[in-house]
Formats: sequence, C-alpha cells, structure tokens
Amino acid sequence: MTDVATQLPIEARLPAIRDAMAGHSRALLVAEPGAGKTTRVPLELLDEPWCRQGKLLLLEPRRVAARLAARYMAEQLGESVGETVGYRMRGESRVGPNTRLEVITQGVLTRLLQDDPLLEGVSGIIFDEFHERSLEADLGLALTLDAQQGLRDDLRLLVMSATLEVEALKGVLGASVPVIDCPGRSYPVTTHYRPMNGRDDAARQQATVVREALATQEGDLLVFLPGVGEIRRLVRALSSLGDDVVVLELHGRLPLAQQQQALGRDDQGRHRVVLATAIAESSVTVDGVRVVIDGGFERVPVFQPRLGLTRLATQRLNRASADQRRGRAARQGPGVCYRLWAEEQPLPPHGDPEILQGDLSALAFELARWGVQDAQALDWVTPPPAGPLAAGRALLLGLGLLDDQHRLTALGRGCSRWPCHPRLAVMLERAGERDAMPLACWLAALLESRAGGDARDLAVTLSRLPGRDARGSEAQWYRDAKRLAELAQCGLKVASLAALGELLALAYPERIALFQAPGRFKLAAGNLALLDADHPLAHCEVLVAAELDGQAHGAKVYRGAALSLSRLETLFPETREFRPRLEWSDEEGRLIGEEVRSLGELVLERRPLTALPAEAVREALLAAVRRRGHLALDAKAEQLLARVALLRRTLGDPWPDWSQEALLADMEAWLAPYLEGVRRLDKLDRLPLATILLDRLEWPQRQALGEQAPTHLAVPSGSRIRLDYTGAEPVLAVKLQELFGLAQTPHIAGGRVPVLLHLLSPAGRPLQVTRDLASFWAHGYFEVRKDMRGRYPKHPWPEDPWAAQATARTKHARRQ
Repeated sequence: MTDVATQLPIEARLPAIRDAMAGHSRALLVAEPGAGKTTRVPLELLDEPWCRQGKLLLLEPRRVAARLAARYMAEQLGESVGETVGYRMRGESRVGPNTRLEVITQGVLTRLLQDDPLLEGVSGIIFDEFHERSLEADLGLALTLDAQQGLRDDLRLLVMSATLEVEALKGVLGASVPVIDCPGRSYPVTTHYRPMNGRDDAARQQATVVREALATQEGDLLVFLPGVGEIRRLVRALSSLGDDVVVLELHGRLPLAQQQQALGRDDQGRHRVVLATAIAESSVTVDGVRVVIDGGFERVPVFQPRLGLTRLATQRLNRASADQRRGRAARQGPGVCYRLWAEEQPLPPHGDPEILQGDLSALAFELARWGVQDAQALDWVTPPPAGPLAAGRALLLGLGLLDDQHRLTALGRGCSRWPCHPRLAVMLERAGERDAMPLACWLAALLESRAGGDARDLAVTLSRLPGRDARGSEAQWYRDAKRLAELAQCGLKVASLAALGELLALAYPERIALFQAPGRFKLAAGNLALLDADHPLAHCEVLVAAELDGQAHGAKVYRGAALSLSRLETLFPETREFRPRLEWSDEEGRLIGEEVRSLGELVLERRPLTALPAEAVREALLAAVRRRGHLALDAKAEQLLARVALLRRTLGDPWPDWSQEALLADMEAWLAPYLEGVRRLDKLDRLPLATILLDRLEWPQRQALGEQAPTHLAVPSGSRIRLDYTGAEPVLAVKLQELFGLAQTPHIAGGRVPVLLHLLSPAGRPLQVTRDLASFWAHGYFEVRKDMRGRYPKHPWPEDPWAAQATARTKHARRQ
C-alpha cells in the first residue's frame, strides 16, 4: 500500500468498518469528500473471512468513475486491471479468472440480479456515492434487499456516501444497522460571489471570472456548467487565452482518453481550465484543481407522464451539490470557489431523487421481470410515485410487454435478453420480422450511446457506419452494435435502410407523426412535433421521432426518420379498418360522429357516420355534464335537493346524498335511463330533474319528505306559504299580519329544525328576521308597529298581536 493511502482519513475507520461487516449483513458508511472510501474500503474487505470465498461488487454511478477506481486500486496492488481488480459496464468488461473485486456501473447490478437472484459467487455488494440517488441505484438496492431477505441472508451489503440521509436508509436497512462516520480530508476554501447579469451573454460573463481567477489564483481551474452546450460556448469565449493555458472539456460524451486527459495534470506544465458537467461533482478527483467556478445550475431529466416525454430541465443548483462542488477546490490544498450567484440567493437544501422525476418504464419492466406486480412489496428508500409508475406500465402495455396484471407477456419475456431500454428491446426482438436485424443493432446502439453527430435524420447518420478502427463516441457505438449483433447471432452489414422508419415505429409508436404543414407534425400521442421548415424531413408524409425536447406545445425533434403511409399500414394493420369515432362538440353542445382509420390521435382517413350509437351518445352527454362540473337545476330541483340535504344533515340515513358531486358520480344509475332520444346537452338540461329524482324514492319516503320538509307551511291567516330551503337554514317569508295569534316559531324535521322567519311589510318588504317569534311579539313588534302604522294605515296593527285575528287583507276588506 502506498504512503498516500495511509494518510487518508478513512484509515482510522477501517477497523470499525471491518467489525460492522463481520457482525452484520448491512452497514452504512458516511464519509465526507476526500476520505478515500471508494478505493480503500473495498480492498480492505477483500481479505475478511466472509469475503474470501467469493467476490466483491463495487457500484459506481458513472463509467469514468468505475474505470478510474478500478485502475487506481489495481495500481495499489501492483497489478493491472483485470487481475484481482476489474471492471464491468455495458459493452465493456475487463475481468479475469482471478478477479475478486469488480467495479461495476449501477445498471449492471440489476442485470446480474435478474439473471441470477442468488448472486452465486458474490459475497458482498458496496453501493458507492449513494447520495446521488440515481434510479438504477434505488432499484438495485430494492432488489438486493429482496434477494438478501429471501435467498441470501449471508450476503453483505455496505452503502457508502459523502452525504447520506441516514434515517431514510435506516427505514429500509433496519433501525439497528451500524453507521460509521468518517470526516473528509479537506482544506479551507475561500468563497467569492460573482452574480451573473441575466441581460448579458452568460459565456462572456463566465469567461471574465475565469480570467480573474487565472490572474489572481494558483492551481488549475474546474468550472461547473449544466451541459455540453454551455461548455462549448465557454470554450469559444476562452479561445483568446495564452499558450500557457489549456482549456479541456469533461463530460460523459467524451471518449475515455479525453476524460483521462482532463482528470490528470498537463504534461507541459500549463494551467488547465477544465469545463465540466456534474460528472466531476463526486466520484472522481480532478488532479491539481485549486479553484472551482460554479455556474450554479444543473440539468436534470424530468419525465412528463401526460406527454410520455422526458425533457432536460435546467434548474438552480441545490445546496448539497453546491457544497460538494466547492469541496473540489480543497482536495489537495487550500482552495478558492467562485459562485456565479448572489450570496443571498436561496438554494433548495437537496435535489430530488431520480425516482421522483424520471421515466419509470424501465423500472416497471424490471419489476415485472422480478415477478413483482405491486411495487410496495419491495423496500424502497423512496417509493416510486404512483402516477409515473402507472404511465410506465401503460407504455409497456402498449408495446405488448406486459398484460393488464403487470406480468410479462411472451414478447416481454423475449425482450428480457436485450441489455437496453424496453422500447429498443421491442425493436430488436421484432426486427427479424422485417429482415432488418443488423440495422436494428446499429440503431439501438446509436440511440443508447447518443453517438453519430448532430444529424436529425437518422437515415443520414446510419448511412455512415463506423468501423472497428473508429475512435471516441463512434468507437463506443461500434462496440455496442457488435455486442447486440453477437446476442442476435447476426452480422453488422446493413443491406438497406428501408426498414428504418418501421423499426423506430416499433419502439416509439406514440411518436409516429403525421404531416400537417412543412416542419409541423401531429404525434400519435396528440401533441405537436416541430422541425425547421427547410429540414430534409420537414415534408415527409409520416415522421417517427426518436428524440424530442419534451415541450408540451410543440416538441422539437432532435432525431427521427421518415416512414411512408403504406409501410405504416403494413406495420399496424388495424389502421386499415374504419372504426366509429365520436367527439363531443362543446360549441354545438352535441355529439358528432364519423368513421375513421386512425392510429392513436392520428386520423389517416375519415367519412361521416350517420347513425350514432345510443350508448355512445349517452356516455358523451354524461361526460359533457361532468366536464362542466354541475347539473343544470331549475327552481323545483334546487329546492328538492336542498330539502333532502336538510333531512340528511338532521336525520341521517336513509336520506340519500343528493349533492351535486354525488349526483354527477352516479348519473349512469339515475339519469341515463331518461336520455332515450336526447342528443343535445341543452335538451338534457331541460329534463324534469326534480321528478326524475323523486321517482327514486319509495312512496313512504316521499310521504315522509312532504311531512318532514314540506314545500309550504300553513299560517294562521289560512294561507300556505312556500318555504325556501336553498340557504343555510329553511326560510319562511310571510307578511307579519298573517302570523297574528301564532305564539311560537314553526318547526320542521320532526320539530328539530326551526324555520327562519322573514317578517314582511304589507308591501312585501323585510321588517324583521327572527327564529324566536314569541320574543318578537313581546319586544320587537311594538317598535315595528310604531314605525309602520302611519305608513300602512289600511292594514291592522293591533296592540295585542297574540289575540288579534291573522289576515292577509286590509281592514276595509275584512269589514266587507
């Protein structure tokens, strides 16, 4: 072991880690940046008794981190990669017969578990950098815990991170799981704030800060930016730097050699300015960096279940990531961090796990392969949200991979052999039907690797296939295609690109798009797809979009291919048949019918439908009422609903819930039978809803309704006065003279509810509102009498209202 290793802070914690792993099947290690956890802990555990008969798996979130960790640990042992220490990732493997420590990317673990849930030959698994909370890490941990509990109670599990939500992990690992804390090796960092001006060019302002740091600070610079586009714009803005400065890029699209160049010191002794995405935030150390410039933003994929698209969102950095970035300046000595935002700028404390914002279709496929129909049956640090998971399953159902019980179909079982996204697995599994397997291998590898340049027409990209001597991303494309071709047992020679559009349509059926105008297409999912009007694909009759930017009101197509209508109809034979299609017209308030040949929301041909199915009309009418959100009630229906509501509040069962919400939910039972011959919404609104609802009550209950909540009350004058139930309490609005001789307020609902009396003048204007008529006669009446006698002299205003005769007439009319 080198002297450098013995100086690492993790050395002091190694005995505690060994003890924890010896006595427990699970443990947590919280180690700050610079502690040395990634490369020291796995080597230390290799010789533990529980590990001697098997191998150890170390999970890394990124390919570059996996390669570097494996190489560094092999050097510590004085060996080459592939001997004791090796690595494995999609399309690349360096392991040998004596390899006991495999550094793997997170997706490899899921595949290992699916192929062999017992993980024979594996003694332990280490999750590194778990705080990044990738979807693959969360899924891998859930599956590992399930395998450990049910099949491999001897399997050791260690979760490591620079920052860790300990309580959340204890919830799935167990409250008694040992937790080891380790400080990092970090030097002080001086932080400067340089807020950006939103009106001016961002790259120019970033370049100004870079020049300031080069002029005033020592060491190399590490600049964090959201994506490759921002990196390349800053490269151009820094093109005038002197020969003593070299500007390097560091991101996932670069070939390994360029990534390694960015991570090491310059062999000519020049200052380095490394422009990096979040790839440099953790997992890797950029040697020689003493200055960090943090742009303050990150780019994250956000899945939109309604559109079925993922868009890359640029958002404000969270505080935990900002602190991680700042720490990169102090890994090898005191450092300086320039933050390109105001010091008072609030930052969210943590980022969301990918499982809360990503596309869950691949996760849903892996759950089905694992035999889990209910995701809650597994232990999750953060459970997959129901909406996106349902959207993922709906996609798999549409692709034919799952049945309606979330179980794999025959096609789904066949697609399990392909190490790629389920969409591309369907394309590969069905490519033989079109005699296009080599083309499918190239296409799947291209879409997974994002190689092939910037051409938006995939036919152009696939007309220039790389060879075995390719370099950079083209070499990765070739290796991935070759690996898929070996699985398919086919060659890589492509005879024709004729099936390109069909292959894409198999993988992305909802992204098949029909021409509307140059550069404007309607997707089968219903939304718009856009190309520049002068693009070669802008005029094709059918377009299949493989990549879009996820914008709801016009998604920009990044990659796609043309498809003819005839090939579309061959691929989807159901599009040749006319089917009835009914659409509700809010403008006309009625159902409009036609017969169409269609795919999703795309109408290939239409013709009028003269006879509308009665059941469809009823369903459309009820749906229109629900969209509107309320029933159109006349006064009679409004009073009826209020009367029943009063009795339900007061007496409870058996009085039904006739609220608008309840009635809307149950219209199929009580309203649909009365819609025979009704075709328009305005005619439905004229139906006698009060009569229809009353018919739902048995005769005894209708009688009880009339007794407990009568429509009218008889008053001493002999009149029958209508009650109003539409307010908070029943109201009896009656002329004061008609109540002479009535001592107490009338009650309804079996004497439980007093009516609210609105006492009116002879002209029908309000004089008094009361629930206590006796109190009014005793006190309030005499003030009213004094004011009203002169105004209404023809009407009686007796001194004794208890003994006076009630009347609705004037004094003169009474004498006659």
